Amino acid sequence: MRDDKKKILYLMEYPIDLPGGGQESTKTLCEGIASSGEFEPVVACPSLLSTETEDYDYRIITYPSDENRELSKIRRISNFVRRISHFKKIIEEVRPDLIHVSMSESLITYGFLRVPGFFKDIPFVYTDRGLRTGYRKHSLACIKATMKRAKRLLTTTRYNAELWESEITTPVTVIPNTISDAFLSYDDKGRICARDKYKIPGNMPVIGFAGRISEEKDWGKVPGVVAAIADAGIDFKVALVLSVYEDRDAEIVKEVKEGITAVIGEENLIYMQDLSQKEISDYYYLVDFFIMTSCFESFGKAAVEAMSRKCIVLSTAVGGLPEVIGNKDDLYDMNNLSKLAERIKKLTEDTEAAMRERDMFYKRYTDNYTSDKNIEGHLRVYREILG
Repeated sequence: MRDDKKKILYLMEYPIDLPGGGQESTKTLCEGIASSGEFEPVVACPSLLSTETEDYDYRIITYPSDENRELSKIRRISNFVRRISHFKKIIEEVRPDLIHVSMSESLITYGFLRVPGFFKDIPFVYTDRGLRTGYRKHSLACIKATMKRAKRLLTTTRYNAELWESEITTPVTVIPNTISDAFLSYDDKGRICARDKYKIPGNMPVIGFAGRISEEKDWGKVPGVVAAIADAGIDFKVALVLSVYEDRDAEIVKEVKEGITAVIGEENLIYMQDLSQKEISDYYYLVDFFIMTSCFESFGKAAVEAMSRKCIVLSTAVGGLPEVIGNKDDLYDMNNLSKLAERIKKLTEDTEAAMRERDMFYKRYTDNYTSDKNIEGHLRVYREILG
């Protein structure tokens, strides 16, 4: 006999405990859905990295996956085929009332079941955490074919919604991304404690960079950004946080660290890796200026995390980032780093203007990107589809 509570099955191609925007957003959503008591979330993802399924307040079903599949085409294909089989078995076991596909590769995988007619009695929605323009032709064709059967497409920005609305007839709903509940409360003493912990002298600014290793984050440009700021005559420290997953990531970390220390010296680099959500929420208290160097970004979850800790956020004007940042003065072009350096220099010299910027970003977070707003948006969609 089935429970009266309707089940939502979330399909993922990465472990939910792997640091990253899609995983953390899904985790926060499932925690909120479970707490609401209205629906029962169930997550299907690859084997967990550092946690146990019992650590979560909702059910997690894991399946084996090749974490180094990107090393060869044969491994990618074989892993994809196996994932199709795993998804089929899990859906048959869970018998969900609704399927929520959380990632693009998972949608393509699910499409190989749904398009031929499997599970056509189960409605599904897809959250596009990327951008429609970021998909290769064959991936886009698979996504569009699958989305013909979907009840709803969810996007994190209006920018991406408009891109999709010109391509598909599936209804599109914008639900801005959110961040972990570890960021919920702001500690007025957090910045003081963080600076004391790392012995930051006086009012020396700390420049922050954080995120997972991926091509989209353009980590190779970070040393050049650091050099441009140093050339503007600013004394500063860099606080760098990276999340690694694949074997090749370690070499990228090494190159980024060496590039930064070549400019400002090893004593001025604070490096951390693979932080928990609590640890990274504390990290942002250390940061005065948080910089995003992305060459492609659908939303920019790290920008919202920084906003929640009253950081001044400076970003490339790509994808959905301008919509999230909301202030053109805080956007820069990688081909004109002098604007970025001048912006930082001006705000380090005008403490009142810097404080206004901090308050503006914090208000932007509370007005638009809290977990409560994100969860309520999803609940509305689930209710509309399931009645």
